Amino acid sequence: MQNSFIKLIKQRVKMSTFKYEPPVNREMRTLEKSFFIQKIPLCVVRFPDPKNISVFSKQFKQYILRVPRIPHVIKLRQLQDVDPSSESKTLACDNGIVEKGVLLTDSLNHVDEINERLSPEALIFLKETNADVLPYEYVLDYDFWKAEEILRAVLPKEYLDEIPTGFTITGHIAHLNLRNEFKPYDSLIGQVILDKNNKIETVVDKVSSIATKFRTFPMKIIAGKNDLIVEQKESNCTFKFDFSKVYWNSRLHTEHDRLVTKYFKTGEVVCDVFAGVGPFAVPAGKKEVIVLANDLNPESFKYLQENIDNNKVGELVKPFNLDGGQFIRKSVDLLKELIESHENGQIKLAIKKQRKRHKKNNDSEIKTAVAPQPQFKIIPIPREISHFVMNLPDSAIEFLGNFVGLYSQEPQERDDRKMPWIHVHCFEKYGNDEEPSNEELHSRVHRRILESMQTTEDILPLKNLLFHLVRKVSPTKPMYCISFQLPKKLAYSERV
Repeated sequence: MQNSFIKLIKQRVKMSTFKYEPPVNREMRTLEKSFFIQKIPLCVVRFPDPKNISVFSKQFKQYILRVPRIPHVIKLRQLQDVDPSSESKTLACDNGIVEKGVLLTDSLNHVDEINERLSPEALIFLKETNADVLPYEYVLDYDFWKAEEILRAVLPKEYLDEIPTGFTITGHIAHLNLRNEFKPYDSLIGQVILDKNNKIETVVDKVSSIATKFRTFPMKIIAGKNDLIVEQKESNCTFKFDFSKVYWNSRLHTEHDRLVTKYFKTGEVVCDVFAGVGPFAVPAGKKEVIVLANDLNPESFKYLQENIDNNKVGELVKPFNLDGGQFIRKSVDLLKELIESHENGQIKLAIKKQRKRHKKNNDSEIKTAVAPQPQFKIIPIPREISHFVMNLPDSAIEFLGNFVGLYSQEPQERDDRKMPWIHVHCFEKYGNDEEPSNEELHSRVHRRILESMQTTEDILPLKNLLFHLVRKVSPTKPMYCISFQLPKKLAYSERV
């Protein structure tokens, strides 16, 4: 949970090594918080002078309680509760100072063990400081235990090798992918995760695999409020969307940033073929990149428009609701239409002046009441597309054939035309019994690209492809981004 964007990977949870474990009830199906109470008999030392707490803790630290998450200095009572007429009333009483004590090691359970277990020096110190040793019961409850500790106490014993505590956070939603054996315990698991993460308000479980052409998947709310409209902050932008109706993957935050910062330059034209709700397009617009952003999903298109407006990049980011292949084929004409819709083919960005600051004699800063004076920044719209982004890893390669003949209607004598870069995302899954090298995986992807574009290695050699491993979806399912420039021979070919 970090930043707006918080990533937690599912990991194998080892057997708990914490000294105190919660009570176990493997029959529990509905969370009962009152069940998780454990009382620890201890002894506490109360000093009339609180300064002696730290002195005793340093000189006789071998007798102090040292258990993670349990403080050894505790509150005993509020001194202002002392009778105001009492002679013991002090300034500390007036200020409501809390009386504190120091817990002794949990190997000491009874006060009558003190004389035998403490060293003569420690006993002398307690006597000289008029300290009292009192019985104390430390209570561990549901709030004390971590999520995996609670789940280890309630899930069937045969499932304890891998506790499902991993999830991805999107806005206020925690998204789990529970395995089938954990489905009967989904509400129990969801409630524990909800309770133990204060930024989460809703917990959902992926019911089955992605089932629509829009890469959305059926989900079930297993804990929290019934609200799937989220606001996600990423790359200094805010994205709003219905998590159940659009595709969003918080694990791709780094990939979004990588392409925008490494490849997209201010004033260039970028075509985002599968734009979703705008995780590439909107940050690029903030960088003053001109973006033609497209998505076929009507819900994604709706939120794409809203996110463009909310992030104030409407002058630079233009949304479309087309099939990806149609958008690629029409991209040259769409750019021409954009140029023609602007006076002199230029985008005029209004810029507000920064308010002037003046200093008072005491060096404190104040803002003057000068109204911001608008001025304009002129951005010429290039006549060439610099980049195409194709972030649809399940099927993006299948759309590459639409680039063949991209400039077939353009005069070929324009040798100065720069070919656009294509950034296509894809999976390259292999079998559990395989151990292919990176070179072999790259070759497989290359062959798929050649087949889709109906071309040969002579025209698009493997060495011209730049491979970036985005992430491993599973041990045998890497996700790549392959970047290459569209070969001129393909761009000027007749359309297939």
